[in-house]
Amino acid sequence: MQLKNILIDKSVGAILVHNIMGADGRKAFSKGHVVVAGDVEKIRALGRETVYAAILDADDVREDDAAVRLARTVVGDGIELSKPSGGRVNFYSTLPGFLRVNTDALKRINELECVTLATLERYSAVVPKKMIATLKTIGLALPESILQEAEKIVGARGKALSIAPVQNQKVAIILTASANGMQKVQETFSLPIRTRIEELGGQVVAEAYVLENANAIQETIYSVLDSGAQMIMIAGETSIMDADDITPRGIKQAGGAIVVYGAPVEPGNLLLLAYRGNVPIIGAPGCIKSRETNAVDLILPRLMIGERVTRADVVELAEGGLLL
Repeated sequence: MQLKNILIDKSVGAILVHNIMGADGRKAFSKGHVVVAGDVEKIRALGRETVYAAILDADDVREDDAAVRLARTVVGDGIELSKPSGGRVNFYSTLPGFLRVNTDALKRINELECVTLATLERYSAVVPKKMIATLKTIGLALPESILQEAEKIVGARGKALSIAPVQNQKVAIILTASANGMQKVQETFSLPIRTRIEELGGQVVAEAYVLENANAIQETIYSVLDSGAQMIMIAGETSIMDADDITPRGIKQAGGAIVVYGAPVEPGNLLLLAYRGNVPIIGAPGCIKSRETNAVDLILPRLMIGERVTRADVVELAEGGLLL
């Protein structure tokens, strides 16, 4: 693409690089406008003999066409695209769910010259028609080679973003306490936990109250699994204070394996995550009784769409993990 001043008599087919203002101070012609024969005398009437315009090379693709092609290249399931305007295409969710972002592909796409793609934070909860990303090409045209490189990136690394649908996970809540503290635990923990689950499309299928005893926790885990629970959240009068505390022991006695105890997130450092087969078991820190964002909120959306969260995933929460 070449940018240069062109005599208006020879400007038909050229693309205006800058706006042209009328005598009233308003835009008479917008940047990106393709000059047609009928424009020549109108531009001359504005006191111009030349226009600053772009002449495309044979392998250049105009901004709107390039934006649409790029958007279609990077987009995955559950997303619809807006019409292009000024090299911009917006992305909207078509269903309730959570935004999946392929971080590697997203970074590679943004490393391409004159291509920008911005998204919501990954695992954001979305609803139909929610804007989740925007793509903008920089400049009036892109070389075909850049579009082909984007296609190679996606071919090698996968789509940059998609929507994971709500899966209506069946969740059991187990609350533990001393005999004297049980009523207080029920009053302060039940509603915040239940609300979190239901807001993310989950269904509470059981809510059990047990004394702080590893054997009781073990038997309750068996019981809620029999009720069809696909996920278990355990919280109690006191946060888990050691990897061999009562709650972790009860989980292990029930056949669970501890994935991680301790998260680089505040509030929520005392998070525990375990699995019994494919069933995640969260040992929630005491801050779960507050609706303020904590470590549980950073992993719960992923668990709700069936992803298996690993120790490495929890470690990655460190950057941005100070939520205060």
